[in-house]
Amino acid sequence: MTSPSTSTTTPSKHSFERRLEEVKLTKTDLNAVVMDYLISEGYPSAAQKFASEANIQPTSAVDTIQERVAIREAIYRGDIQNAIERINELNPMLLEKDDALHFALLRLQLVELIRTCDTKSTDDPTPAINFATTELAPRAPTNPQFLEDLERTMTLLIFERKDLPPQIAALLEPKLRKEVAQRVNEALLKEQGERTKAKLFNLVHLRAWSEQKAREAKKDLPEHMGFGLDLMHNSHGKNHDGMQPSGEAEAMVA
Repeated sequence: MTSPSTSTTTPSKHSFERRLEEVKLTKTDLNAVVMDYLISEGYPSAAQKFASEANIQPTSAVDTIQERVAIREAIYRGDIQNAIERINELNPMLLEKDDALHFALLRLQLVELIRTCDTKSTDDPTPAINFATTELAPRAPTNPQFLEDLERTMTLLIFERKDLPPQIAALLEPKLRKEVAQRVNEALLKEQGERTKAKLFNLVHLRAWSEQKAREAKKDLPEHMGFGLDLMHNSHGKNHDGMQPSGEAEAMVA
């Protein structure tokens, strides 16, 4: 009795995948997207290394990355006064023109003062109250959102930490620092005439939107279409250019 033979036929590719393979991207275009990402997101050493390895001329924007990274580092560690001073040195008119960004920084500074009074043995909220009175209270009436944000922040002084409502406790999480740092980075890029988001993000969003519209129109597409953006990690948990998988370590360390 003859046993059935195992088929070794390679599954045929979907017609869309075959058409996709026919589209040839130039190395120049790919390098430009990578460099744009490194500059926009603030990876100075990676940008310099990539420019050298890819044998491309770094743009003038590479020189400004370090200044933006220093500001972001200050915000990440809670040194908001230092960040504000650096912003004013880099662009003296930015915070004067952008009231919302200025208020967000001052509010974060208030959060850090409240955090500090919690960690000190004196547990004295006076510095935080004085700061709120002199810096935030005069600005709060100019915008309903400012007033709401100030009231929510001052709630941190009323409750014990264990009794804080979740939406108030969230003010003490690192996420708020990251959100403000991102807003500052985007504002500085805009002032420098650069795009506020890396091209890569726009391409990913456009790719997702295009697939959604094609499927809604019942176009013939493969059942699953990956983005092809998986990172390659080495045994130390880093990707090919030495950055941490989250990307933050390189961004925070000059």
